[in-house]
Amino acid sequence: MIEEIRIADLGVIGTADVTLGRGLTVLTGETGAGKTMVLTALSLLLGGKADPATVRTGASGASVEGRVVLDADHAAVARALEAGGEVDEDGSLLLVRTVGAAGESGTGRSRAFVGGRSVPQSVLAELAESLVTVHGQADQARLRSSAHQRAALDEFAGPDHGRTLREYRDAWAERARVRQELAELVDRAQDRSREAELLRLGLAEVERVDPQPGEDVELATEEQRLAHAEELRVAAATAHTALAGDESGAEAASAADLVEHARRALEHVASHDPALAELATRVGEAGYLLADAAAELAAYAGDLAADPRRLEVVNQRRAELATLTRA
Repeated sequence: MIEEIRIADLGVIGTADVTLGRGLTVLTGETGAGKTMVLTALSLLLGGKADPATVRTGASGASVEGRVVLDADHAAVARALEAGGEVDEDGSLLLVRTVGAAGESGTGRSRAFVGGRSVPQSVLAELAESLVTVHGQADQARLRSSAHQRAALDEFAGPDHGRTLREYRDAWAERARVRQELAELVDRAQDRSREAELLRLGLAEVERVDPQPGEDVELATEEQRLAHAEELRVAAATAHTALAGDESGAEAASAADLVEHARRALEHVASHDPALAELATRVGEAGYLLADAAAELAAYAGDLAADPRRLEVVNQRRAELATLTRA
């Protein structure tokens, strides 16, 4: 604890010794008596910012000394020793802060000392974290907060209440976790329900369309045939004429006539050479094949006809099947 503060040439204070004891210490006085300067001095000891304007008029500088009594294992003792300061055998630690006046007669610089050793201002600030807590007028506004009031009441209630409070908080946290997990499970269940509904709708659409194995390939082939019916008819008729000849007889000899002519020529001499006899047989087979092909071409050309209505039906059916594959 801070047992004593000595102030020199700070604001309205020429010199002052403030002795502090255990318990509550109250500083009273009229406006301008120097209460604010005492708090300013305490702020300087705690590593606060130094303002040369606070130096007493006419003085070359101000100084503040504070004596702090600490237990040997106190964190501030270890930090002071680390900074090179000395601690008395009774645990007393001397803190000093000086502030130079600004202007012609002073430099305005500030210096800090811990245990007789010059240190950076930041060291005083580090010591202050474990030494002093300053409560200002505005700081106490937090006491109007219900959260701070509840925390103070819980602390006052003692360790048994503290254990109960921790158990309650753990239970509340577990409740929040379970609620979150339940919400996630409900969301996933809703997602699965929506997915199942989409699958049901998709299945109903498949049943309505009733696709058959290989139907898409057959429809594609039929669509090509219907879309190019005239071209196919002309090609089949031309091939038929080439194989079987023109019915009017105006065209040149057909492939079937030429093959038949070749077969007869070979058969005429086939008895003289078995090789030619075999060739005559093969040419005859070719003639049969040409005749069959010519007959099928004639039937194909006869059955082939442009059918716009059927083409529209085929295209619509292919569109329905395509919709199923996209879904």
